[in-house]
Amino acid sequence: MTKPSDNAYKFYIWFDTEYTNLELETSWLLQVAALITDTSLRRVLPQEDDVRLTIRLPDDKKPSPWVEENLPDLLKACRSPGAVNIDEADTRLSAYVDAAAGLPTEREDQRPVLAGNSIHEDWWLVRRFLPRFQSRLHYRHLDVTAFKLEWKRRRPGEEFEKENQDIIRRYFTEAVLPVSSRRHDAYYDLQASIAEMAFYRRHLFRQET
Repeated sequence: MTKPSDNAYKFYIWFDTEYTNLELETSWLLQVAALITDTSLRRVLPQEDDVRLTIRLPDDKKPSPWVEENLPDLLKACRSPGAVNIDEADTRLSAYVDAAAGLPTEREDQRPVLAGNSIHEDWWLVRRFLPRFQSRLHYRHLDVTAFKLEWKRRRPGEEFEKENQDIIRRYFTEAVLPVSSRRHDAYYDLQASIAEMAFYRRHLFRQET
């Protein structure tokens, strides 16, 4: 058996995206957000360092009808001067990780772990669009959805209320949330994922007495 490294990963990179359609092979990024915690789900960097970016939407990239109908404010932001190009987003995400974890080690198993709900979908887009950011990440991921499925199996009808800001703040006290809940906002959603992970740690993994 291999002895665990003393320099094993210490950070979770909570990450979420919004994108133009569900066909990930052709989809275009609209928004990226990232927040770094330690493995105890505590912030590593100040909240003002959190990454929350809208991505410039080229004229030839057409959002799906669902996105057009449900995310008009985000699309407007992606077409505004305040949006950034993908290369800049990649640079800023990479710098954010480096500020917490240092320059990426050659050993992939010692890099920070990408975390979130259904994180495999975001990972697909990271691989397509954000190579520098990808080079700073562990090969394993923490997918909160796996715990969600187990919770639903054990406790049907008792779901974690993602839209309830009081619950999010209860389980992630360092959350920075808007005045009203905003579904399909990458920054809101990743903080909800941190709170949800804390919820499962408290209730799903507790030892029976």
